[in-house]
Amino acid sequence: MRTIYIYDYKNYKVGGTVGVRPSVRAIIIKDGKLGMIHSRRFDYYTFAGGGINPGESHEEALIREVREELGLKVLPETIREYGLLIRKEKGRIDDLFIQENYYYLCEVSDQQMEQELEGYEIIEDYEVCWVTPEIAIRVNQDHDHGEMGSGPTQAEYMHHLFHRDEVLMRKLVEEGLVPAGELAENG
Repeated sequence: MRTIYIYDYKNYKVGGTVGVRPSVRAIIIKDGKLGMIHSRRFDYYTFAGGGINPGESHEEALIREVREELGLKVLPETIREYGLLIRKEKGRIDDLFIQENYYYLCEVSDQQMEQELEGYEIIEDYEVCWVTPEIAIRVNQDHDHGEMGSGPTQAEYMHHLFHRDEVLMRKLVEEGLVPAGELAENG
C-alpha cells in the first residue's frame, strides 16, 4: 500500500521501547460526499475505523468497524487499498508510538442498521453523516468542540485526528475522488 503521509513529531526517545498500533479506516463516497462519523456531543467529523484485532485481516476489521460505528454494511467485493498515513510520537507507555492508519475505499449497502457503539463512542454520540470534505474540514477547524477530556493529551489527540483526516480529505480532492468545492479556492 502506498504511503500518503508520515507525520513524525520527533518528540520521542530514539532507541527506546516502541509500540505500534495498526488500524483501518473506511473511505465511503456516495454522490460526491463522504460517509463519516459525526460526534453530536463534540461536533466533529472523522472516518470510521479502528484497531485491528489479533488474527483479524484488514478487510475483516474494516467491515466490523463500519458496521459498529456507522451501522452500515460494507460490500466486501468493493474494498480497495487507498493509502497509509503514519504518525510517530512519544507514547503514553512506550518511548515511541507508531500509529499506522490503513485507508480503504469501499462501498456500502443502502440498508441502515443499528450501530453497535461502546464506551467513548456512546458518550460522543456517534452518528453517520454524508458530508463534503470542505464542510468536515471547516467544522473540525473552526467549531468549538467543548471539553473533550482533561489535559493536553486529549487536545493533542484531537489535533492529530483532525490533521490526519484533513490530509486524507485533501488527497481525495486532489485525486478527483470527491469534488473540490471551496477547498480548491482555499488550497
